[in-house]
Amino acid sequence: MPCHNFDLPTSRRHFLRSAGCGFGAVALAALLQQPVFGTTGALAPAAKQLPRKAGKAKNVIFLFMEGGPSHLDTFDYKPLLNELSGQKLPPSFKEPILAMGEQGNPILGSKRAWKQHGQSGLWVSDWFPHVATHADDLAVIKSCVSDGINHAGGVCQMNTGSVFGGRPSLGAWVSYGIGTENQNLPGFVVIKDSEKEVINGPRNWGTGFMPAVHQGVEFSPDGVPIRNLDTPKGVTAARQRAKLDLLGELNTRHAATRADNTELEARIRSYELAYQMQATAPGVVDLRQETAATKELYGLDQKETSVFGRNCLLARRLVENGVRFVQLYSGAGSAWDSHTELETNHTRLCRSVDKPIAGLLTDLKARGLLDETLVIWGGEFGRTPMSEQKGGRDHNPTGFTMWMAGGGVRGGQSIGATDDLGLYAVQDKLHVHDLHATILHLLGMDHTKVIYPHQGRPERIDQNEGRAYTKITA
Repeated sequence: MPCHNFDLPTSRRHFLRSAGCGFGAVALAALLQQPVFGTTGALAPAAKQLPRKAGKAKNVIFLFMEGGPSHLDTFDYKPLLNELSGQKLPPSFKEPILAMGEQGNPILGSKRAWKQHGQSGLWVSDWFPHVATHADDLAVIKSCVSDGINHAGGVCQMNTGSVFGGRPSLGAWVSYGIGTENQNLPGFVVIKDSEKEVINGPRNWGTGFMPAVHQGVEFSPDGVPIRNLDTPKGVTAARQRAKLDLLGELNTRHAATRADNTELEARIRSYELAYQMQATAPGVVDLRQETAATKELYGLDQKETSVFGRNCLLARRLVENGVRFVQLYSGAGSAWDSHTELETNHTRLCRSVDKPIAGLLTDLKARGLLDETLVIWGGEFGRTPMSEQKGGRDHNPTGFTMWMAGGGVRGGQSIGATDDLGLYAVQDKLHVHDLHATILHLLGMDHTKVIYPHQGRPERIDQNEGRAYTKITA
């Protein structure tokens, strides 16, 4: 019996659109007959054409401390802080624009004990004793700069390059640029440490104007990482395959007249990916396969480190199985924000991540994965040298610290510098756009050539402003 699409009237415009764009459905139909996320980048078909050298880094694990950790109490040692503690900011320093707007507060000294570590002699405070054992693996960037004075803008820019929402995330750019190496798992995974919402929500791992297939897939922060993945009882593999084939056929017909709807295309692909994941993902996320010694290494045996330790161990298993970009959030809901009682807040949070991060670096190195996995640590900005309220510090986007390890990074180096109070970056200033360009460089990509055409404009991750800091490489 003939099928009449009375709900889809044909006009000249519709006919021309279908004739010109409908061929995309042919390609999509072919994709639905095979694993969608192939090694050549069906997830990122442009990956074949984008210029890329043989970068040492193949994967990224981004450890995001949401809320802004204090660089002045962790990795950027400033003895002058304690010498001037309780005094006003000297007139030789320009008064910064503060998020809370409280000018004239006295300088707050650091209560931390500092030591130099490793052959490199990098300064690390006693809040990170385990990470300090990896000093010679770290490239500590002490001159980071952002435009985001508040959390919404800062988190958005560190993730997307812009203080305003709507642009693709860093993970999406990586997915677009080099695709994925696995067929049965997402190429970009996000894991929080609680059910609390990261400020800006999924826009931090979204795709903006790019096709939706490049977006991050959020795993659950506790229990089973991938919800609703198990096949219902009584449903055989053959029946599941038949259901998926029928869905694919119906969705392909629907998509044929909606060629510009990338969210629809992503949804179609997600069904196939979910089917592939049913066979593979349960084994990847099953931490019971790990030895007791490995679990102890990550701190899974201690309550205060068990959550982030689990996420770090899961990140290792994901990159080990071909996931390209994994982003872990510590302090979801801006818990690192310390306008009051920084000592109490940071003591708890640093303790919760220190051993897991060190365990991740140790484990990656032992398995030969650190050379090809770029590990990044940092938040959206740092904290001010001046006090705010009850022993807290305000936001500081004008000079803060991040570090990188592995993935071709030369360890044991301190890059750039802030002034003597850690307020402004004064040497080798690296804006967020430069950090993003550097990350792409370590992945073997020239950020000036990783371009996505959007509305007649050539868009880049750095918005045509960044430069890669190539001295960071080994």
